[in-house]
Amino acid sequence: MKINPNFNAFNISAQGMGAQKRKMDLIAENIANVDTTKTKDGTPYKRKYLVVEEKQSFGQKMVDAKNTLRLRTTNGMQISSPAQLPKQTSSNDLESQVKQDATAGEMLYMPDHPDANEDGYVRMPNVNVVTEMVDMIAATRSYEANLTAFNASKQIAKDSLEI
Repeated sequence: MKINPNFNAFNISAQGMGAQKRKMDLIAENIANVDTTKTKDGTPYKRKYLVVEEKQSFGQKMVDAKNTLRLRTTNGMQISSPAQLPKQTSSNDLESQVKQDATAGEMLYMPDHPDANEDGYVRMPNVNVVTEMVDMIAATRSYEANLTAFNASKQIAKDSLEI
């Protein structure tokens, strides 16, 4: 979602909500496949997780802004509008990547299972429902925090229009 570049607080919150939604979707997929012992490639389901990183660090953004933001003066005493505004950040400052957990799943003795090996053991997916639920609660709380920040920014913008 792209929002007008003059409203960076909205963009930051929207990016955070988008990342948390993707995280919750992956968690739901993991929970749905907790018993999937054979995927299309013949292996047990591998847990997926989301890695989110910023493209440019906050410190680097501050250095860039410091080098481009200059105020011009009309005379020796008055300061007028900025001579050059810093570049607006894009609506996609975050990079996210879906990765698979490489750890092996648990081996369970189930000789009647169709995917059991010659010894009667079945390799289960490496998904732990308790861990997934904790991650889902954390993602939900993060989503709610971003929503609260978005609503606060919206209220500030609304109040500033009433001045």
